[in-house]
Amino acid sequence: MKKVFLALIIVVIIIFAIKLLSNEDSWICENGQWIRHGNPSAPMPTEFCPFKEGQIYDFKTCLEAGNPVMESYPRQCRDTEGNLYVEEISNELEKTNLIRVNVPRPNQTINSPLMIEGEARGIWFFEGDFPVKLLDQNDNVVAVGIASAQGEWMTEDFVPFTVMLEFNAPSDKKGKLVLIKDNPSGLPENDNQLVVPVIFSPVSTMIIKVYFNNDKLDPEFYCDKVFPTERKIAKTQAVARAALEELLKGPTTWEKEEGFLTNINNDVKIQKLVIENGIAKIDFNEQLEFQVGGSCRVSAIRSQITKTLKQFSSVKEVIISINGRIEDILQP
Repeated sequence: MKKVFLALIIVVIIIFAIKLLSNEDSWICENGQWIRHGNPSAPMPTEFCPFKEGQIYDFKTCLEAGNPVMESYPRQCRDTEGNLYVEEISNELEKTNLIRVNVPRPNQTINSPLMIEGEARGIWFFEGDFPVKLLDQNDNVVAVGIASAQGEWMTEDFVPFTVMLEFNAPSDKKGKLVLIKDNPSGLPENDNQLVVPVIFSPVSTMIIKVYFNNDKLDPEFYCDKVFPTERKIAKTQAVARAALEELLKGPTTWEKEEGFLTNINNDVKIQKLVIENGIAKIDFNEQLEFQVGGSCRVSAIRSQITKTLKQFSSVKEVIISINGRIEDILQP
């Protein structure tokens, strides 16, 4: 009996040791996605998380494997094991009596500039317009625009519309186009939207840094002490502007968990950025200083912007302005 009890204790110790020594807090690649395991200290890996070679996991891989496709709508593909995969078209069929998009079609590969064409019933518009958003697969805004009616919109019939979006393609492969019913009442029951899944044309990527305060790395919180975190973006020649755009997005969910925080308001827009002779002149809209008070916060805002720009060798000095004003901005 004692031997059995001793053996059980040994087994428990071995299991505990394996669990202790294994990397519980890590990112695990499963079915083409990085899955958080425990509470990893590192950010989600940026390298591609592959499926097993030849593995069928959606309509596209079923089609690429040479399996037969049923020409229904949406299309359907059945693999050799009898599994059925349906092409993702989001809520297109559900909304077809209200709004229809002719270009781009679901799962179409898109580039910038993107011309969107379709038709919607008059009730989808307000004053002949409605908003459109292009999002990446994490619902980050890639571009926004206003679709305009190409005819009399005060009707219950379908009215043609167009809108052009210009954007920097994200590193994500998949995204979605969201066409939003204009709702001046603001009442939730009047909300409606059509979602069109799209694929971004492959782009080269690059790593840049953005700077935030961090209450874990700096628990005493020195106002102008900011810390870098890396972002992967689509490769661009306008890298300084792209870095600032990332800064204005604020910390990601993972970055917030790691203590990163921003002192910059939401909805701040870059109006102009010029870099000449080592001096970066950056002009923002008035939202940068909206309800901003206290020397500490002002110092933090300036430090975030300045450090983010000075990571580039072409920038030695940063001049910040708001609607062209320099002297009286960001006062304590």
